[in-house]
Amino acid sequence: MKTLMIASAMAVALAAGSAAAAEKPDEIRLGITAFLTGPASVFGEPAKAAAEMMIEEMNAEGGIGGVPVSATFVDEGAGGEALLAEYRRLVEDVDVDAMFASISSGNCTKVGPLAEDLKVLNIMWDCGTQRIFEENDFRYSFRTQANATPEMLATVLYLLKTKPDFKTIAVVNQDYAWGRDSWAIFSTALKQLKPDVEVVAEFFPKFGAPDFSTEISRLQALRPDVILSTSWGGDLDTFVRQAAQRGLTNNSTLVLPLAESSLERLGDALPEGHIVGTRGDHYFLHPEKTGNEDFDAFVAAFKEKTGAYPIYPVFHMSQALAAIKAAYEKAIAANGGDWPSREQVVDAMAGLTFAGLGRDVTIREDNQGVEDQLLGTTMHSDDYDFALLGDMMMFDGDAVTTPVGQISADWLKTLSPDFVESVQVETFN
Repeated sequence: MKTLMIASAMAVALAAGSAAAAEKPDEIRLGITAFLTGPASVFGEPAKAAAEMMIEEMNAEGGIGGVPVSATFVDEGAGGEALLAEYRRLVEDVDVDAMFASISSGNCTKVGPLAEDLKVLNIMWDCGTQRIFEENDFRYSFRTQANATPEMLATVLYLLKTKPDFKTIAVVNQDYAWGRDSWAIFSTALKQLKPDVEVVAEFFPKFGAPDFSTEISRLQALRPDVILSTSWGGDLDTFVRQAAQRGLTNNSTLVLPLAESSLERLGDALPEGHIVGTRGDHYFLHPEKTGNEDFDAFVAAFKEKTGAYPIYPVFHMSQALAAIKAAYEKAIAANGGDWPSREQVVDAMAGLTFAGLGRDVTIREDNQGVEDQLLGTTMHSDDYDFALLGDMMMFDGDAVTTPVGQISADWLKTLSPDFVESVQVETFN
């Protein structure tokens, strides 16, 4: 009887051990949300094209742990309710292994709780709101790039380092959450780092406005030293073109944290001498990556496939894919070479360091990615028919990212003017 009991116990233990080693799947299925219609498709379509290219190359090199990767794309342009329904369908019916969601910050705030309910790994691959991990404690959601706070704070620092003597500033932002929130971050940081600056005007034209003549006329009368616009897409393009046509860019310095994605579309409309951000270190002429065989080959292949150079959503997609691959590889290694469970892959995301097309990104303990921030000043070259970035600066991501457990609005108020010189910065010309 004792022998039978021992044998039974061993059988149970062996069965438990077998259950712990997940069966190697035929493929790793991803669900990827992006704007494929509407104004924000200027971000979503390049990201989708990049994902297709990168997954094809990944599979040609053996996939992840010898398993090929497939992706199903969901259009965020269909609206929040449709997105959530499709998200749930992909997880429950298609049985995807992970979701990449989303471009819209509003959508990220919605899918975060849903991912927790569904217990699915969710990579927030592009959305910028800082509130995601400052106001929530998620297990299944991770952001593989920075948020709005380091993007705006780095922009303030670049402005103060390159134009320290400016006295007045105005803002022209889209009238919705991003426009309001990004200005709140920027203005809070600016007030702390340069208390004597005067805000002479705050304009929030309607999202999708076709005409900025009223705002431009007021700005021409006010003649602020600096004009900030965190707008994006068609709104930013229209504002810059109309501002240049009426000579506003001759008298005021434009500060455009998201304009890297508009440079090619704007052509020669954006003159030299204006400040442009890249939402990370995302630039097709990356000062450290240009000349690297793989980087240059991707840029050329992307240009051939899409007719345009890669912009920041392409880099963000590369980071999300690099993260999922690195997480699986880390989980496989931790599992003794056996295929990991989905929960083990989620565990592997914690503290993960990976690199897409730019510098390394590290996931902090609050699931927020930390990445360095690249900014530059527009210049022109005979080699391109649109503005390029010169006088580039790279800001250390750790230094400009809100510390774990703190709220950006509160942390920014603790900064003082000497912070400008304390932040590590690398320069590239």
